[in-house]
Amino acid sequence: MVAPTDNRLGHRVRTLLRRTGHEYAGTRNRPLRGYLAAMAGFGVYTASWATVVRLRGRPLPDRPEPWDVLLTSVATFRLSRLLSKASVTSPLRAPFTTYVGPQGPAELHEEARTETGKETVGELVTCPFCMSVWVASTLVAGQLLAPRATRTAMGALTALAGADALQLTYAALVDRTTGG
Repeated sequence: MVAPTDNRLGHRVRTLLRRTGHEYAGTRNRPLRGYLAAMAGFGVYTASWATVVRLRGRPLPDRPEPWDVLLTSVATFRLSRLLSKASVTSPLRAPFTTYVGPQGPAELHEEARTETGKETVGELVTCPFCMSVWVASTLVAGQLLAPRATRTAMGALTALAGADALQLTYAALVDRTTGG
């Protein structure tokens, strides 16, 4: 049985959180509980892989190598956009989003569903900036746990980003020369 003081404390905390959310959002609906859950999930995720790195006895570098930072940056950019915007990955986002229309070459515009529990995930999976936090953390963990395989995958993602840039440059040049 829960002591009466525990119930009162829980009630006070819930009331404080509700009031804070209302004061923050005003008349707009902001899923602060969902954001808090996402932050907690991210904390658990990173703590988990950090624990695995420690248990495996992998030494942490004094500082990242500049080449690894560049490779991680480009790979993070490409994988984040692939996961959050690409047509081919829309089935992964579909439970949390609604299709709005095309948005750039092979990319979609989707909006987060407003249902409780889906809104925060929908915002996360449609935002390449939000997704990049998770992707970068995953790639860093991969570099610490399986550096060769991770660098190979990051090299492929970086090559894909380069190919995308070349495709877009070519299309722009064709449009420019043909008056398209």
